[in-house]
Amino acid sequence: MTTYDIATIDGDGIGPEVCRSAVAALREACGERLRFTSWEGGAAHYARTGAVLPDDTFAACRDAHAILHGAAGLPGITYPDGTEVGNDLHLQLRFRLDLFANVRPIRLYRGARSPLSGWEPGQIDYVIVRENTEGLYASRGAGVVLRGELATDTLVVTRKGVERVAKFAFDLARRRKGAPRDGKRRVTVCDKANILRSYAFFRAVCNEVARDYADVEIDYAYADAITVHMLKKPDFYDVIVAENMFGDIISDLGAGTVGGLGIAASAEVGETHGLFQGAHGSAPDIAGQNLASPVATILSGAMMLRWLGERHGDEAMQQAADRVERAVEEVLAAGESVPRDLGGSATCTEMTDAIRRRLR
Repeated sequence: MTTYDIATIDGDGIGPEVCRSAVAALREACGERLRFTSWEGGAAHYARTGAVLPDDTFAACRDAHAILHGAAGLPGITYPDGTEVGNDLHLQLRFRLDLFANVRPIRLYRGARSPLSGWEPGQIDYVIVRENTEGLYASRGAGVVLRGELATDTLVVTRKGVERVAKFAFDLARRRKGAPRDGKRRVTVCDKANILRSYAFFRAVCNEVARDYADVEIDYAYADAITVHMLKKPDFYDVIVAENMFGDIISDLGAGTVGGLGIAASAEVGETHGLFQGAHGSAPDIAGQNLASPVATILSGAMMLRWLGERHGDEAMQQAADRVERAVEEVLAAGESVPRDLGGSATCTEMTDAIRRRLR
């Protein structure tokens, strides 16, 4: 039976707490099939050593079957240009390991209340696929500030980059059951093709890819308009594909419609590597107080199991992923443990213990 080496990076703030919780839950689900090894990295490590991602940590991540990350970033720890150090941990991993697809499920679980009136579990269930290595964020560290008067960053879109993330989105739609509203497998292209040539190019390449997926409907939404549609008709969506910055923005909006970032899982995957972490930040104001919710990181761990199962043809890993997601939903639905961000009072350890009991 295959075992998998998982490199974990606790990071900063609540990162160590939620990462430990996810490891405990995943061990409950998979036993000894996962071998976890902890490595250093993050803003605090940078403050001590000058390296946000040490060479040995990168090598371990490169050689592992998957990477599980807590959170990174601390107030006041920035580079000379004013950008945050913590973000650079996963940005370096993203670019150096070519993690071109950021996958953000937007699903309303039983026991989590949507701030959108009248929407019930099962009616909001879609995935945002964000191109992860190009777009506006490709300019990070390379923008120009001229004499304190002018600043520019360049939006980069390539045919290869758009083709592969579009194929990823269409392949994902093929594996899903379709949009809750009508059951149709659908990929919505989010862009500003009406204004900028770069986004018109993004849409054109997506159209080319769509020709090979006659069984999946293609749809379009401008980035400003989709923010309204995601609130008024979230059941219409199945898979949304977007450029890096637009995907970053709308994925947080989507998370807000299903309970917030504390329940928002995230995966960054490429052809050979995968990084999994909750979509939230490091929340240093509550770090070390056992107040953080581990749900997003545990659900990201479930995404890791499913990715490992698909990549290695391991049905047991995919079944374990289903069990973890089901355990989280059952705990929330039963109300036995509800984290503070969802209106309850359960601590990080109480949430973790409740999920582990369900897994048993």
